[in-house]
Amino acid sequence: MLSKAKTLKGYSIQSTDGETIGKVNEFYFDDRHWTVRYLVADTGNWLTGRQVLISPYAMVAVNRDHQDIVADLTKKQIEHSPSLDSDKPVSRQFEVSYYGYYGYPMYWGGPYSWGYYPYIERNREKWNDFNRDEKKWDHHLRSSHEVTGYHIQAKDGELGHVEDFIIDDETWAIRYLIVNTSNWWAGKKVLVSPQWIERVSWGERKVFINLSRETIKQSPEYTDESLLTRDYEIGLHGHYNRKGYWVDELVAK
Repeated sequence: MLSKAKTLKGYSIQSTDGETIGKVNEFYFDDRHWTVRYLVADTGNWLTGRQVLISPYAMVAVNRDHQDIVADLTKKQIEHSPSLDSDKPVSRQFEVSYYGYYGYPMYWGGPYSWGYYPYIERNREKWNDFNRDEKKWDHHLRSSHEVTGYHIQAKDGELGHVEDFIIDDETWAIRYLIVNTSNWWAGKKVLVSPQWIERVSWGERKVFINLSRETIKQSPEYTDESLLTRDYEIGLHGHYNRKGYWVDELVAK
């Protein structure tokens, strides 16, 4: 199901032993596949001074009725997991240690967004079948907090800024950026897929899209009340004459 990042923020995280780990604070995603790699938990006074990261491999259910996320981890597992200071970025060294501790397949070890699969392989028996010899790809993690507010640059000028993200809680891919165009078109919001991004200037805090402002302006409007149905998505992709992400994932499966 598709959810806004700001909707998921504040959801409580429940451990397998029935205790609350904390609340969702933000997300780290990679800048190649635009897929969430970690949920950052605010643990209050429980683990002060360190970031608690939860991999989507551990997230087994998102309960919207109860506004919580069930993690396949015990509180003790998290307490003894590799420590990351709250004021430090997530390094490759930390990730290798983290994935080794939990035994997860490294997502950067294959061609797809989750290594050798376009989705999260939850069958632990298959994890050892991953071919570790293939060349790994370099990745950099970005914060959802950091990228919120980045300016969107069309090929003929600026058109708005990133207001939020639409996350698929099955694959944990970021499906869309919600773009607020309030400075140009009386508050209209539109969705832009990361697949349509030409490049990102992290230093300038700008996202470049090889589409005209008028083309984006005429795209289906998104509102906070919009239902992100497959029909809506088909219409959105059809407007841009782009293939839907679901087509490639069906083929990959």
